[in-house]
Amino acid sequence: MVIADPPWWNKYIRRLKVANSKLSYSMMYNEEISLIPLKNLLANNCLVAVWCTNSPSNVSAVKDLIFPKWGVEYLTTWYWLKVTTNFKPICEFGSGCKKQPYERIIFGKVGDVKNFPKSHLVISVPSALHSHKPPLLDVLGQYMESKNPQTLELFARYLLPNTTSVGFEPLKWQHISLYESLDDDDMDKTDESVKRAIIDHQEF
Repeated sequence: MVIADPPWWNKYIRRLKVANSKLSYSMMYNEEISLIPLKNLLANNCLVAVWCTNSPSNVSAVKDLIFPKWGVEYLTTWYWLKVTTNFKPICEFGSGCKKQPYERIIFGKVGDVKNFPKSHLVISVPSALHSHKPPLLDVLGQYMESKNPQTLELFARYLLPNTTSVGFEPLKWQHISLYESLDDDDMDKTDESVKRAIIDHQEF
C-alpha cells in the first residue's frame, strides 16, 4: 500500500512562502511528481492512495499523467469532508474557484485489488496544522487481503506505525516545539486523571 500527499503547486502556498517561509513548503509541478520512480517499488498487488486538491488540473494529472507514469491503474475516488467540532462543514459548499469543505483521495491499483469500495466518505475535524491529513491506515487496512500490508508513505510529515515514511520533513509534526513540557506536579495530576477515567469507564 502506498499513500502520498504531494505538495501540489498552488498560488496560495506561493503567497505564504513570500510572506513567511516557515508557513510554506516546497511545491512540485505535476510533471515532477510523475517522474518519481515509484513503479520500481510497487508490489504485484498494490493499492495507491493520493491526496488531491480540488483543482481540476491536479485531478486530471493524477488520472492521466501521474498514475500512468507510475504504472498504476485508476480505481476510484473517495472524499474527505472537513467538519467543525459541531459536525458542520468548515465552510459552505461553493462553486468555481471557491474554497470547498472537502478534498479528494484518488485511488489506483496495481494487479488485483478486490472488494474495494467504489465510494466512501471520510469525515473528521481537520488539524490546526496546515495540510495535516488524517491517517488512513485503519480505514484502508480493513479492505486489504493482507493483515499487515507493507506500507509506504510519500511526502511524510509525521511517522505512522508499521510504515516506511519518506520525505524532506518526516518529523515535522513530531518536533519538540509542538509539544508542551509538564513538570512533576502536572504529571501527577495527569496520572490521576487517567486513572479516574479508567475507573469511570469500568464502572460504566
